[in-house]
Amino acid sequence: MDDYMNQSSGEDTDGGDSDVEEFVDESYEELKSGKHEVKLSEGVFTCPYCRNKKKRDFQYKELLQHATMVGKSDSQKRNPKDKANHLALVKFLEKDIAGTSGPSKPKEEVDRLADHDGDEMFVWPWKGIVVNLPVEMKDGRYVGKSGSDMRDNLTARGFNPTRVIPLWNFKGHSGTAVVEFNKGWDGFNNAMSFEKAYEADHRGKRDWKVNNDPKFIYGWVARADDFNALNIIGEHLRKIGDLRTVSDIMAEEDRKANTLVSNLTSVIESKKRNLEEMESKFVETENSLSKLMAEKDMLHQSYNEEIKKIQVSAREHFQRIFNDHEKIKQQLENQKRELELRGHELEKREVVNENQRKKLSEELEENAVKNSLLEMASDEQRKADQSVMKLAEDQKKEKEDLHKKIILLEKQLDAKQAAELEIERLKGQLNVMKHIGDDDKEVLKKVEEIHKNLREREEELEDLESLNQTLVVQERKSNDELQDARKELVEGFKDFSKTAHIGVKRMGELENKPFLDAMKRKYGDMDAEDRASEMCSLWEEYLRDPSWHPIKVITDDNGKSKEIIDENDEKLKGLKRDYGEDVYKAVAAALMEINDYNPSGRYIITELWNFTEGRKATLKEGVSSLLNMWDVQKRRRIM
Repeated sequence: MDDYMNQSSGEDTDGGDSDVEEFVDESYEELKSGKHEVKLSEGVFTCPYCRNKKKRDFQYKELLQHATMVGKSDSQKRNPKDKANHLALVKFLEKDIAGTSGPSKPKEEVDRLADHDGDEMFVWPWKGIVVNLPVEMKDGRYVGKSGSDMRDNLTARGFNPTRVIPLWNFKGHSGTAVVEFNKGWDGFNNAMSFEKAYEADHRGKRDWKVNNDPKFIYGWVARADDFNALNIIGEHLRKIGDLRTVSDIMAEEDRKANTLVSNLTSVIESKKRNLEEMESKFVETENSLSKLMAEKDMLHQSYNEEIKKIQVSAREHFQRIFNDHEKIKQQLENQKRELELRGHELEKREVVNENQRKKLSEELEENAVKNSLLEMASDEQRKADQSVMKLAEDQKKEKEDLHKKIILLEKQLDAKQAAELEIERLKGQLNVMKHIGDDDKEVLKKVEEIHKNLREREEELEDLESLNQTLVVQERKSNDELQDARKELVEGFKDFSKTAHIGVKRMGELENKPFLDAMKRKYGDMDAEDRASEMCSLWEEYLRDPSWHPIKVITDDNGKSKEIIDENDEKLKGLKRDYGEDVYKAVAAALMEINDYNPSGRYIITELWNFTEGRKATLKEGVSSLLNMWDVQKRRRIM
């Protein structure tokens, strides 16, 4: 161990120690006096003895590392004067600048780098080599401990390897292993500590070459001779690593840093140019906006002046109109009182009509009860059948008569409007005649004629209004009766099977069979019913959703607009693609029924339906079908 330390001490000198120390003191005094510039700015330093190098700007820790490595290098390229200058620079940095330059690389790390020449070749990423690992023969092959055990051992000793890889050959475990450290400088320090620890125990590479005692484990850091060795260690190192010098690695880091700085500088310049362009555009926009605001103020002012003129003119015009209206206001008040009296009379008539309608409804209910009792007698049944058929025909005829009366009513309404216009015209003439004077006999005569025509027109108008009210009441009454009869038929057919010719259909209800068939095809008979029920319920919710409306309007060849299913709707396309044409048709049919019969509410309604022809059944068809079913039931009871 003492010999090893003596050798290490001898390697740190090149030439006489006294000469180097004189050069160090001389260079240190020059640096201290300020003869050489070291600190360029806050946090930026330079090496005054390496002016021709590419890298001239250093941080404090980088410059200290550089000076230490050159000053303690044992390379023949460095002369004593150069080494002394760099050792003086180390002394100057540590004594005179260290307190003002912030944190630096730990002393241990600097020493690790200083112990090695910058041009010394290492295997990178940093690797350690361990030989003479204990192995034993088992089943014809050598076996040993796993790499993880050795890694844990080295980690416990503070070397922090990332992995330990035992090397194997055809005989089994070779008794050697490669220790991997991370790529950073902390990994380099761990590797050097690993090597120094084995050297301190006389178990380094030099000891292995001299002694090679199989009882001891030797370890060192992999270098060029290990990398180029024609053995299992060299073969493995050439596969996983490369030869690099510390200077090359530092230079590469410097290049990366310089590239990053260059890229950031370029980005900053680009951002600066963009900012200048944006500021220029902002100024232009601000000037343009100021001009627009000035123009807007001028337009607003001229607009206000024009509005004031229009308001004055309109106020004068309205005043003239108001004066004219005041003259006829009294006439309108008189007409209003007359109309109010007529309105009260109409309300009374409506109350009477409502009472009559209720009585009629009660009578119809009593007749329905009586008809149900008379079903037991066949003679009365035939009379009831004939009566119902006649009622349907009468209602159809009455409806046609009502349509004719509606047309007549529209004509009479036109006549009423013409009469009202004529009355207003006659009243205007009457007012004009009154203002002409009372002395002109011809004028008085014309006034009397106008009065007479006015009374006749008013009587005609009253007759038309009375007829109009009567027709409206009859139309409403007939429509109510027809609607009530249709509702009763719908309620009566709800209990009958859909296989009948006439029945009740739930408009917008989905058929479950296409969904069941699709699920059986896709998943088989297992759980097909449950899956079909879930899918059917999901699409019923879609049909009730007002926000989903896959309907589009097209124009046919006759120029008429009609609504059809939008086949490009994503939901319908996915349904057709996943479950087939039948399921798609079932959903499309339900969607069109909802759109035709209840587009606003989008819920299921019942309708009297002709299943044979696939359309809405008429009242006559419903009554006929119901009578036929009564006949069948009656014959069954007789049999």
